[in-house]
Amino acid sequence: MEKMNQALERVKIMVGIEVDEEEEAADVSSSSSWSFADDFNRHCTLSTKQRIYGFAICFVAGLACTLLSLLVFFNPIKFGITFTFGNLLSLGSTAFLIGPKRQLTMMLDPARIYATAMYLASVIIALFCALYVHNKLLTLLAIILEFGALVWYSLSYIPFARAMVSKIMAACFDTEF
Repeated sequence: MEKMNQALERVKIMVGIEVDEEEEAADVSSSSSWSFADDFNRHCTLSTKQRIYGFAICFVAGLACTLLSLLVFFNPIKFGITFTFGNLLSLGSTAFLIGPKRQLTMMLDPARIYATAMYLASVIIALFCALYVHNKLLTLLAIILEFGALVWYSLSYIPFARAMVSKIMAACFDTEF
């Protein structure tokens, strides 16, 4: 049992959860707050083990949906729905690790607000094209846009990654020789 507790402590440190955060979560639930975000965050307190299980289940389900979408690749409407659902599950899985309030705060950070808006807009466009327009070409273009927005959004969490990719793309597509 001691080894299990040590492993759990290492996972907490690796995920970024400090041991004191669980005690603070208990203190937050006892104090009164009128903020919607604080109230929502208070109702979403989970133990570290529950957070890791929630993350793993949600991430594996998202990955499975994304991979299963490849089976229906030649039907862009079904592909668009399953691919988008898989991406949203994978994105939501990180909320288990860091909490929904911190997830939203990080998504709305000035450094990545445009990447977040572009990603969420591309998800809406892909679902709109797949569910309402039923046009295979538009759905496929929306999925390509969604994938590009997902990559750009993901790069916003890696320091200097977007600047590096921008310079590489500029160098690759430079028309002057």
